[in-house]
Amino acid sequence: MSAFLFRAALLGSSLALAACAAQAPETRVTRFHLGQPIARGEIAVESRDPAAAKDLEYQTYARAVAGELARQGFTLAPGVAKSEMVAVVDASRGTRAMYQERSPFSVGIGGGSFGGNVGVGGGVSFPIGKGKTREIIGTELAVQIKRRSDGTVIWEGRAMSEARSGTPYAEPAAAVSKLAAALFQGFPGESGRTITVR
Repeated sequence: MSAFLFRAALLGSSLALAACAAQAPETRVTRFHLGQPIARGEIAVESRDPAAAKDLEYQTYARAVAGELARQGFTLAPGVAKSEMVAVVDASRGTRAMYQERSPFSVGIGGGSFGGNVGVGGGVSFPIGKGKTREIIGTELAVQIKRRSDGTVIWEGRAMSEARSGTPYAEPAAAVSKLAAALFQGFPGESGRTITVR
């Protein structure tokens, strides 16, 4: 292979890998509600686990949900005010699996011999360098909107996605922000149906 063709092949491989890395993972969203209009009003955002309420990571999740609620026309209750409506937030992350990425570079060795109008060919290729081991990080965001006075849940939704470790989409803040946007897209959404959002 000429030096020009070799460089072109490397460039093509790099562009393909960059495109795969830049592609946002799919988000699966399921929502349930009573099939009645949901009046926009003052709402507080709270953690399902009171012990996590002061956690910095939870605060990031709460801000993402609060931002989406505001876009949907809700008014966020100031400070620790106890509004009639409350959005209960629960987020979890975990490792699903590990896999081995192949090295993007390989060398091909080929040979052939000709004689008596007969051609014989063969070839072998092998990777250069070691592949990287990556984890698959799963993130799930669940939100319930309920009336504080009687505890009735008037809307709830769950969004899930997976991303390779080491990519921007695997970072907690970015992952939950994307999940929150998908969860409230087209709010309140079709009850009981699971959709896929890019």
